[in-house]
Parts: sequence; C-alpha cells; structure tokens
Amino acid sequence: MIRKNPRGDLPQIHPSAFVDPTAILCGLVVVEGNVFIGPYAVIRADETDANGHIAPIVIGAHSNIQDGVVIHSKSGAPVTIGERTSIAHRAIVHGPCRVGQGVFIGFNSVLFNCAVGDGSVVRYNAVVDGCELPPNFYVRSTERIGPETALDGRPTVSVDASEFSEDVVRTNNALVQGYKNIQNEF
Repeated sequence: MIRKNPRGDLPQIHPSAFVDPTAILCGLVVVEGNVFIGPYAVIRADETDANGHIAPIVIGAHSNIQDGVVIHSKSGAPVTIGERTSIAHRAIVHGPCRVGQGVFIGFNSVLFNCAVGDGSVVRYNAVVDGCELPPNFYVRSTERIGPETALDGRPTVSVDASEFSEDVVRTNNALVQGYKNIQNEF
C-alpha cells in the first residue's frame, strides 16, 4: 500500500522497483531502481521535527528490504540505505541511521541512531545503537554494539560472509523482475 503521510508527502518509487502489495510505504520515501521490497515490510517517513521538516528515507538501487522489515525515523531524521544492501527478515532500521553500500543486516537485527560502513555484515538478532561502524565491520549474531563498545581489533568481514551477502543481493535482484512479470496476476 502506497500512502501519503499527514503532511501530504507520497513515496517516490522507481518504475523498475518491485513493492509487494502487502508492504506499506508511507510519506517521504524514495525507492531507487531495481529494489525489492518484500511482503509486510513497513517503511514510514511521517514524523516531523519541531519545524515540520522530514528528511527522506532513501532505499538505494539494487537493494532488498525483506519480509516484515520496519524502517522508520524519529522526528523526521534521515535514513539512508545504500546500494546493493540487504535488510533481512523482520529487521528494524530506526533513524537517524545510515547504512552503507553492500551491507548485509541479518534477520531480527535492530539498528538505531547509527551508521554502518560499506561492506559491513550485521548478523541475526544483533543490535547496533548509537555508534558508527567502519567499512567491512563484522557484528556477530546476538551481539550488541553501542557507543561504549571498543571497535579496534574486531574481526572484519570474511570472504565467506561477503560472498553470502552478494548472493542474497543477486537472488533478490532476480526476484524483482520475476515478481514484476507476474504482478498483474495477484
């Protein structure tokens, strides 16, 4: 469902993107080319700051927002998802937040008030809150990374993890055209 926010902003969706009919996109959302947005995802840019301003939620080209993902922002703060990035099932991305290019965010993970560098991997059930992760940073499953976490000496993304991330992007990019081909059959 595509709908306006109370201010009247409508999502802008590139014609080559696929948005599942059960997904909800509300307000100042920008979906770039060849993006896959899966069933029951909710992307909502509707809160304003004290001056009535809303920064957009931008989903970069060739990215995928999987089933049940929630992307929202506090008081109109920006949320940017880079190109070729995967946000896996039921993850929450709450702005302000910047997720780089080629990033993998695992299912049930939570990002809030943070930046995740290009090529990073955040495995399932992890929390990243109030910090900036450098490029190629690896967050283990169930781990919490916050402002008090020492980031030096931590593992970087392995070749296997990077290949897995790329495979998820390839798979979901193929789904875009597949679902667009049958979307009138729903």
